[in-house]
Amino acid sequence: MTPDHSLIRHTGWAYWPIAFIARLPFAMMTVGVLMLVVAVTGSVRLGGLTSAAVGVGVVVAGPLIGDLVDRHGQRRVLVPVGLANGILLALFPLVVTGRMPEGVVLATALLIGLTAPQAAAMSRSRLLAIIAGRLAPERRAVTTNRIMSYESAADETAFVIGPFLVGILAALIAPWAPIAIAAALSFGFVTAFALHPTARVAPGGPDGGSDRAPFRAVLSGRILVLVAATFGVGAFFGATLTSLTAFAQAHGDEAQAGLLYGLMGIGSAVLALGVLLLPRRFALRHRWLVFSAVLAAAAVGYATAAGLGPVTVWLLVMGLGVGPTLVTLFSLAGERAPAGRAATTMTLLGSALTLAQALTAAVTGWIAEAMGLAAAMSLPAVAAALVLALGGVNVALEKREQRQARLRAGNTEPATVSIRFSAPAGARTLDV
Repeated sequence: MTPDHSLIRHTGWAYWPIAFIARLPFAMMTVGVLMLVVAVTGSVRLGGLTSAAVGVGVVVAGPLIGDLVDRHGQRRVLVPVGLANGILLALFPLVVTGRMPEGVVLATALLIGLTAPQAAAMSRSRLLAIIAGRLAPERRAVTTNRIMSYESAADETAFVIGPFLVGILAALIAPWAPIAIAAALSFGFVTAFALHPTARVAPGGPDGGSDRAPFRAVLSGRILVLVAATFGVGAFFGATLTSLTAFAQAHGDEAQAGLLYGLMGIGSAVLALGVLLLPRRFALRHRWLVFSAVLAAAAVGYATAAGLGPVTVWLLVMGLGVGPTLVTLFSLAGERAPAGRAATTMTLLGSALTLAQALTAAVTGWIAEAMGLAAAMSLPAVAAALVLALGGVNVALEKREQRQARLRAGNTEPATVSIRFSAPAGARTLDV
């Protein structure tokens, strides 16, 4: 293809709605299994554990799926994974409503996580490969920044629509309905995403092949700090969702939690897209600090809120911090991903996000039952503080790398030798 075409000319218009809807099952499954188990059993503890089992499966399989994709391409991996995930999602309501033992419920949830296709991470790595291989060099940096902003905004929108759909479907139809819809979406749209022509870009393109960096390159400090921060964002999501579920249950309607959770995503998705308008001199490391500080401050307000009105207000404000923070983390991941390891890097971040969300959901559920609602609602502030602290660590890492780069540059500068000689006109110096 001609390298001066726009990105959309290389992907086609149909790619974008398919890629967006394909990420909805992933966004719905953690919330859906939590709310279904709580609705059927009445136990926030078991709901949190089930959600955690999904997250454990995701983090175990995520890097493996990313590595297989980098080696063999998305189509060969995503088609069987997506079909298996759809089957397991379809079976899960039968397992829960059939009053199966807790071990069977948790094992099924674990398998759902193990087969999670992670369309969002696959879309990021696919688009990065197209940008690197098929756009003119002078357009790659700007296009990459825009795509990372769009992808993070799409994630935020999916995280809004997913819980919102869960709440609506559970309230209007039945608690099992959201999982059944997620299964249908996995069968249809994850498969369509896997079979889309853009899936052929890797591994034959710049994102794969003989120049692929070893896996250990993904485990560098500059990548791991992003993974840790994404884990913090996931912990924030999990603590917020489960504490909201406990809050709604205390007010007599746990299905309301999905609707309240969706409120946070309104400002989050809008501001994630608004990152495109920020000046480039507002560096990514500074954006991380600013927006995570907003998130932490709003989470403190949420922890101290007493009624539905204040909770609603603080959820909206928290959305203004979490969306741009997530955009920043994935933008940095796109810049720092080792050669041929975009899919591995993105799935690592995505796995950390989901694992933290699920584990924190389990911990928050236990704390809500053992220590009360106020303690559970304080956990999002702890997670937000972690993200802010890691932003400071990232700044320190960048400064150290800059100092090392200056030292290396200084060591390679040519030496200057001054030779002084006498002449009738006086002393003169010749530099060689």
